[in-house]
Amino acid sequence: MTPLPELERRRAHACRLTPDRALATLDDARAFLVDRGLLTLTPDCALPSLFGACHEEPYSDAPGFGSWPKTKFWWPSAWGAYATRLHKGKALYVSDEAARSIDALCRTELARADAGEHGAQAETLVRHLASAGPSLLEELREEIELENRVRQKLEKVGAIVWRGVRQEEPHRHTSELRRWDQAFEATDAPAEPLRELFVAGVRAAVLAPEQEALRWFAWRVPPEALDDERLERPGPGWVAAA
Repeated sequence: MTPLPELERRRAHACRLTPDRALATLDDARAFLVDRGLLTLTPDCALPSLFGACHEEPYSDAPGFGSWPKTKFWWPSAWGAYATRLHKGKALYVSDEAARSIDALCRTELARADAGEHGAQAETLVRHLASAGPSLLEELREEIELENRVRQKLEKVGAIVWRGVRQEEPHRHTSELRRWDQAFEATDAPAEPLRELFVAGVRAAVLAPEQEALRWFAWRVPPEALDDERLERPGPGWVAAA
């Protein structure tokens, strides 16, 4: 069993929790996502965070966007990573490798959306994307009168993903929406996909409080997942990647 102080040291290094490990370039950010697999946008739990790893003063004193890094606030519109809202409705970026852990869950929800089980407007959105292909948010608002609540409902279960886009003429930041199957290739479904997602999350964080980790995602993770052989329990209330 790895001692808790050693795991804390590993976590600080891998999740770039100290200023000496601050992300400096977009290439650094992309490599960080590949290394960790899952990243939140802003720090809110033990999962690693894109903006948290920047260690930069906020853009302004205003809430929301004002709290984003002063010179790197534009990164989400430029680095090309796909985001879901699988983290309790908040942005969660997913690497290609981590997507393998989530694939079966998200394809199931996409199939449900195609069948109308998420509502008529959600069905309209996924079928429109199937025929029109990946689409900018403005296009979808004009073509099918897309409402944010419909988009977000599907992003929370991974049926739809988005990535930031910078438009130059006129200059603006927007989002491109895709069905899950337009962003990631199909993979063989693991026997327990929810367990795979949980293990991927713990691996990303290196070390996390057990009860917090069980509540990271849109789906309820059974406590039995804590006993996965790829994980260890270094102390009461803690779970870590073995």
